Amino acid sequence: MSNLLIHNANVLASVATSSLSAWRGCLVVRQAAQPAKPLVLYDMEACPYCRRVREALTALNLDVDIRPCPKGGRRFRPDAEAAGGKQQFPLLVDENTGSVMYESAAIVDYLFREYGGRPVPAYYRTKPYQPALGSLASAASALRGLRAVSGRVPAQPLHLWSFEGSPFSRLVRERLCELEIPYTLHNLGKEHWREIGPARQRIKPGPYTPIPGGKRAAFFQRHQRVQVPYLEDPNTGKGLFESSRILRYLDLTYRG
Repeated sequence: MSNLLIHNANVLASVATSSLSAWRGCLVVRQAAQPAKPLVLYDMEACPYCRRVREALTALNLDVDIRPCPKGGRRFRPDAEAAGGKQQFPLLVDENTGSVMYESAAIVDYLFREYGGRPVPAYYRTKPYQPALGSLASAASALRGLRAVSGRVPAQPLHLWSFEGSPFSRLVRERLCELEIPYTLHNLGKEHWREIGPARQRIKPGPYTPIPGGKRAAFFQRHQRVQVPYLEDPNTGKGLFESSRILRYLDLTYRG
């Protein structure tokens, strides 16, 4: 099977993951102010509980420093254990409040109350059936982003513009997790219903105009489009759109 066909099949599987997750982590619920010190999330991309935390971060449009901790990983799992006492994920470290937290439900509640100034919206509250659906959603993506693969460590963390529900962005996050590459996740959630849809075919016809003053407007001013994923690598000076190009770049630059 050609690389293009494999990539397209993976995209369809990622769409299934987003669908089984009810497309949470797409729209911004409330634009939170970025804290003075970055939030740090010790994360495993394929873990359904980690996904719930990333969904909340997108809903609040909060950026976060991701420390990938796939199974078999050695780079950040010892740091996570030193910070919280055990290798359990997700683990959120917030130096702004001195909080070190496990358990996805507790972290989601903390993020909405501390940075959203509100209780968790019904859409993001824990439901009895979510663990089963979350596991099924991970299985739909063939558990990519679960296990570590051999790779090289970049001198500086990378930067990824993404939002949790984006099927294309998920493919990049999976590879970053497998390679244990640290990165700053710049959440770029949709700020209005008119932005629903792919970057080139949004629900509102005509030229795209982001809401003034928002994160998308700042991104649009810089790139003249709003499209995710977008990866910047300060180690090489590269800036890349398109998931297939980014995956190829990561493999050529950091794999093996």
